[in-house]
Amino acid sequence: MSKSLVIVESPTKAKTIKQYLPAGHIVEASVGHIRDLPAKADEIPAKFKKEEWSRLGVNVEEDFSPLYVVPKDSKQQVKKLKDLLADCDTLYLATDEDREGEAISWHLLELLKPKVPTKRLVFHEITKSAIQEALESPRAIDDSLVSAQETRRILDRLYGYSVSPVLWRNVGPKLSAGRVQSVTTRLIVDRERERMKFVRSEFWDLTGAFKGETGPEFEAVLSTVDGKRIARGKDFDADTGVLTNKEVAHIDEARANELAKSLAEEAFSVQSVEQKPFTGKPAPPFTTSTLQQESNRKLRLSARATMQAAQALYQNGLITYMRTDSTTLSAEAVQRSREEIERLYGAEYLPAEARVYQTKVANAQEAHEAIRPSSDFTKPEDLPRALGDRERKVYELIWKRTMACQMENSRGFRTSLELSGGPCVFRASGKTIEFPGYLRAYVEGADDPDAQLADQETILPPLDQGQGVELAKVEPKGHTTQPPARYTEASLVKELEARGIGRPSTYASIIDTIQYRGYVEKNGTALVPTFIAFSVTKLMSQHFEQLVDYEFTAGMEEDLDKISRGERESLEYLRNFYFGDDKATAPTGAGLTGLLGAEIDARAVNTLPLGEGEDGKMINIRVGRYGPYLEVGDDEDTEKRVRVTIPDGTPPDELDLERAKELIRKGSGPSDLGVDEETGKRVYAKTGRFGPYFQLGENDDDPKPKMKSLLPGMDIETVTVEDALKMLRLPRVIGQDPEGEEITADYGRYGPYIRRAKDTRSLAEPEEIWSYDVEKALAKLAEPSKRGRQSAKVIKELGEDPSTGAEVKLQEGRYGPYVTDGTTNASVPKGDDPDTISLDRAIELIRIREAKGPRKKKAKKKTAKKKAKKKVTKKKATKKKATKKDD
Repeated sequence: MSKSLVIVESPTKAKTIKQYLPAGHIVEASVGHIRDLPAKADEIPAKFKKEEWSRLGVNVEEDFSPLYVVPKDSKQQVKKLKDLLADCDTLYLATDEDREGEAISWHLLELLKPKVPTKRLVFHEITKSAIQEALESPRAIDDSLVSAQETRRILDRLYGYSVSPVLWRNVGPKLSAGRVQSVTTRLIVDRERERMKFVRSEFWDLTGAFKGETGPEFEAVLSTVDGKRIARGKDFDADTGVLTNKEVAHIDEARANELAKSLAEEAFSVQSVEQKPFTGKPAPPFTTSTLQQESNRKLRLSARATMQAAQALYQNGLITYMRTDSTTLSAEAVQRSREEIERLYGAEYLPAEARVYQTKVANAQEAHEAIRPSSDFTKPEDLPRALGDRERKVYELIWKRTMACQMENSRGFRTSLELSGGPCVFRASGKTIEFPGYLRAYVEGADDPDAQLADQETILPPLDQGQGVELAKVEPKGHTTQPPARYTEASLVKELEARGIGRPSTYASIIDTIQYRGYVEKNGTALVPTFIAFSVTKLMSQHFEQLVDYEFTAGMEEDLDKISRGERESLEYLRNFYFGDDKATAPTGAGLTGLLGAEIDARAVNTLPLGEGEDGKMINIRVGRYGPYLEVGDDEDTEKRVRVTIPDGTPPDELDLERAKELIRKGSGPSDLGVDEETGKRVYAKTGRFGPYFQLGENDDDPKPKMKSLLPGMDIETVTVEDALKMLRLPRVIGQDPEGEEITADYGRYGPYIRRAKDTRSLAEPEEIWSYDVEKALAKLAEPSKRGRQSAKVIKELGEDPSTGAEVKLQEGRYGPYVTDGTTNASVPKGDDPDTISLDRAIELIRIREAKGPRKKKAKKKTAKKKAKKKVTKKKATKKKATKKDD
């Protein structure tokens, strides 16, 4: 009996596809990419290590030839695949249908060097019919897609490995630059700059509660006063706060209160009634981008969590391929959804003709079909029980959107009322849904369509023009213009796609990367740039301007798509980008190499001017090795510069000149708390690199004055000399044990503790430092030591990770709260509230931590004695070698 080897990417996909293949087919996973450019120095083969280009992993002098290596983790799997292939007479490469999948198939072909017929299987859903169709019509590997993927990989390596070291030298270690991540960071920084420039303006209006002869009360808002439209937020300049539209009436608080008082005596009537029909159309089925956006809005899932859930659904045969730019549906899918609509909702919800959605996608080879349920259209309630909660929610989203996109339009009426009384006209708007149509299945941004339908309607009572109405209540309301909203993951993905930057399939990893590198922190759902992001964006904009230009980056994406379609040569493109020739491709026409030699003023890059302080000296935000801080003074007077740490978690748009002055007043110098009568030395409260602390004496008198950190809960603004001396008197002698050994209590780096010689025990609360007596201390010291790895306190059990089945917990550790799945620990960022952290946010933090790889252990420092011994041994060896040579 003949045997065939079918290779896919993942074990889950292998398990699903196996059930649809005839006997004699062996299915095995490559487990992702099996070859790549070297990720670290020890992966570079010895024969290439001395080559100048080896660090890049790309021989730029030899037509940009990539150096591919098999990572250590993949070697065993490659051997397994070779052994399996040796007993087979056909090889099927069934990796995903996009560029990455095509590249994996090509690398498998290059590594396995099969001597049997090889066929490429492509399918966009893992169902029996799709697999059978693929077996009947296999194809060859698409060289254009492989070339596009390889060009993209080489391009990203040249960009990242060339520009990242510039950031290390001038901003800080462990930073990175990237073709999409640097532009994404700039987008977020530019939005924060808009918020920083924004000047808030205040305006007022009135809200009235009106009642007709019949029906309930309804609300109307002041529209005009004395024939003039009242000012709204759009009428003010964002940069100055000045009213730009002089044709409107700007109502302030006093005027609003005056009007409210005068209207109590006025009679109101209906000035006009206007009713217009409306029709609502359903949104197209999901693409990768719109699925990420809607999942973030409705399910609060990150882009990564959404893609992980979608991948699990695809590999289990429940949805079509999840990386797509297309909104088209196959004829089979349209017919199946129409049958389901008629069965579930009735014939009136089915349009006479099927809806056809078309998307203008530059790369037609990758535009297959929208994300939809696979051909059996499993209902959400009938999903396999083993499926995780997150996967179920994402599937339900996809199923409902697919149903809705083929349903009838919603229909209804919009009603506008104008109510006049005295100098004022109020306006009320209503909406009545006559036929819900697609809203019966799916409402964007809502989880329960039936409940949301009620919210879609605002019912106004039946009123005629000229009819009198009663003003039951009127209330003045103040409003403040709001700066542009920060990006969320949903709005960022939308913006990136609209600008043509990157590919939707990579957005999840890009959002992870900019958080991991410390460029962005999450505040709720908002993406807040850090001050490091400002420095990096400043450097990139000044010295690599075109590399972070939005249009240039989008143009690069278009060029890569042309390569995938065979419309442009990869080698010519890479030459232009790296060495320079064609200004449309090369940064500034000189190529990347032409930009790398520029001189950069690191101090200027890391300086963000705020303005003049109270003494006329310039206040700057500076990004330093240990974080951002405020600096007052100029370069000519370095001795008198004042530096103040910026509190952790301060959003850039909140650090304006006034806030900076306040921080400088509070922290520009030590607070003199008083005198220690025992020593005659002055006692200070200071703020340093690691937070506030007490100090006894002057630095000039004692090079190492005694210092102690403030206890948790102490405020540097309100501490007294008594508080300080209480800490500075530590360690406190509790007494002696029966053998005469002294027992002390102290507060250290890891909190309160007691000590006897080298034996220590942690205390539960700082107050116990002063309350413990000898008896309590001896009892504590008698307890087993908990040195080494201690079992952390579980604060909250968050639930199960749907993709791994691992229990995710929030725990309290030595350095603060962290989340763990039992394998990976991830600290809870300072911007997140541990009390409200969700399962999805915890999983996201764990994935970001996993992406960093294992923590590197610090090499043990050699003692002076060992160094001296090694030096003597080396000298003896050199002397012995010289003697042998002379002989």
